[in-house]
Amino acid sequence: DIPLVPGYEGKKQDADTLSKAAKTIGFPVLIKPSAGGGGKGMRVVSQESDFLSALEQCQREAQAYFGNATVILEKYLKPTRHIEVQIVVDHSGQVFHLFERDCSIQRRHQKIIEEAPCDSIDETLRERLGNMAIQVAKAVNYTNIGTVEFLVDAAGNPYFIEMNTRLQVEHAVTEQITGIDLVAWQFAIAAKQPIPLSQADIQRRGHAIEVRIYAEDPDNDFLPATGTIEEVVVPEPTNTVRIESSLQAGDVIGIYYDPLLAKLIAWGETRHQAIMMLQQSLEHVHIVGVKNNLNFLRKVAHAAVFLDSAIDTDFLKRHQALLDAPMPA
Repeated sequence: DIPLVPGYEGKKQDADTLSKAAKTIGFPVLIKPSAGGGGKGMRVVSQESDFLSALEQCQREAQAYFGNATVILEKYLKPTRHIEVQIVVDHSGQVFHLFERDCSIQRRHQKIIEEAPCDSIDETLRERLGNMAIQVAKAVNYTNIGTVEFLVDAAGNPYFIEMNTRLQVEHAVTEQITGIDLVAWQFAIAAKQPIPLSQADIQRRGHAIEVRIYAEDPDNDFLPATGTIEEVVVPEPTNTVRIESSLQAGDVIGIYYDPLLAKLIAWGETRHQAIMMLQQSLEHVHIVGVKNNLNFLRKVAHAAVFLDSAIDTDFLKRHQALLDAPMPA
């Protein structure tokens, strides 16, 4: 009873079957590694003539990244917001959600900026998303912390796309608005301890925004960068600013791992206050020795479209000029 993005996830993986399925779904379609994550190996195909070459590339990358070449196809919806719901299920069968996160600002289908709660939905849709996430968890008899992910179109229609059965990079924004230590809760669930709260006990306060600081070159299609870290400067953590990183001078950034260097999380009583805190904090982060996306993050944090919450999964495509804009004064 949960709406799904139209697609194909069958066992037949030959090119002819997948090509026919793509035509049935209708272009544009998204090819995704079934064992994947982090946007790796994904391809958007706008027309039928490009499908077979994109499929071959996706299958090859899926095998290289995940040891599994199986793919699924989805109708590529746009414009959409990528909204996910944090869920918790303990061994007593208690299931509840910890509200939602907006993860729409992405490059190559991998998240760059996440915030909680989502500024663009009303309480009716917020409650519906939470209830659907709980329904998904119950349907598979899930036990643990997890994330149920949705796409929400311009008309406010949600579509379930996947469930991540793990704690995600962006869990920090949920912790900041709920005051709950999700890592501690995950240990408690693993130890089969009941969570001593109910859904009614979970309250949110304020707004939190996380930016991912990557070793990459925004001026060159965000390609990963390598090098040796010469200097790292970050602000001291406070009640409103959180830094998560083990980065230090002398660290070598190579080619074998995700280029994520650090996470900066800013909290405020309102979204506007959180953005102001984010802007200020980013000015006090400096990483020398490897190309990174700090200047790009500063530009987004000051951009009028971001301040107005006019964001979706095509944000970077529509606002490419952000990369060419001068640094905010």
